[in-house]
Amino acid sequence: MLIATFALAVLAFSLGACPFSLWLGRWVLQRDIRQYGDGNPGATNVFRAGGRFVGGLAVVLDMAKGAPFVVLAHRVYGLPEQSVLLVGMCAILGSAFTPFLGFRGGKSLAVSGGVLLAVPDHDIFLVAILLMTVGFLFLDRAAWIVMFSAAGTLTYLVAIARSLAQVWFMAGLLLLLAWRHRGDLHHGPGIINRPARWLRAVHGDA
Repeated sequence: MLIATFALAVLAFSLGACPFSLWLGRWVLQRDIRQYGDGNPGATNVFRAGGRFVGGLAVVLDMAKGAPFVVLAHRVYGLPEQSVLLVGMCAILGSAFTPFLGFRGGKSLAVSGGVLLAVPDHDIFLVAILLMTVGFLFLDRAAWIVMFSAAGTLTYLVAIARSLAQVWFMAGLLLLLAWRHRGDLHHGPGIINRPARWLRAVHGDA
C-alpha cells in the first residue's frame, strides 16, 4: 500500500507538472501565453491569446491532468482516503511548482477542480462550484472568488463533520490557492451585483 501510494503520488505530480496550457499556446497558437494578461502559464491566458475554443481546450486538459491517478488510487488500488487525497494534492503541487518551468507554475485552479471531481465524495466538487458561482455573481475580483469558494468548501466540510483527512486536504488547498493568488489578494474584494446589472441591461435593451 505504501509503495502504491508513493508511486501514484510521484506520477500524479509528474502529470500535474505538465504545462499543457503553455504547450498548447506554443504548438497551436505559436505564441507564448506568458506574454498575455498576468503572465501566468495557465488556461486564462490561453483564452486571451487564442480565444474561446483553444482556451476551453486548455481548461479541459488542465482539469484532466488532476484526475487519472486519483481515480486509480481509490477505484483500482482501493487505497485509504488519506492516500487518495495525498495523490490529489501531489497533482496540484506539480501544477503549482512545475519543474518544467523552474518551479514557477500556474495558479492551479483547473487542476484542483479535476482533483475534486475525481475524489470519491463528489459533493465537495459540487459545493466548490456552487460557491464559485455565487462568488462570481457578487465579487469583482477573480482571486477573491477563488478564496470564497475554497474557504466556503472548507467550512462546509467542517460543518458536516467530514473526516480530518478531507478537512486537512481542503485547508492545504486553501493555503496553496491563497499563495498562488497572493499578488491579486493585495486589494480587498469589491462587492458587485451582477444579476442586477444583467436585469438592467435586459430592460434597457427592451
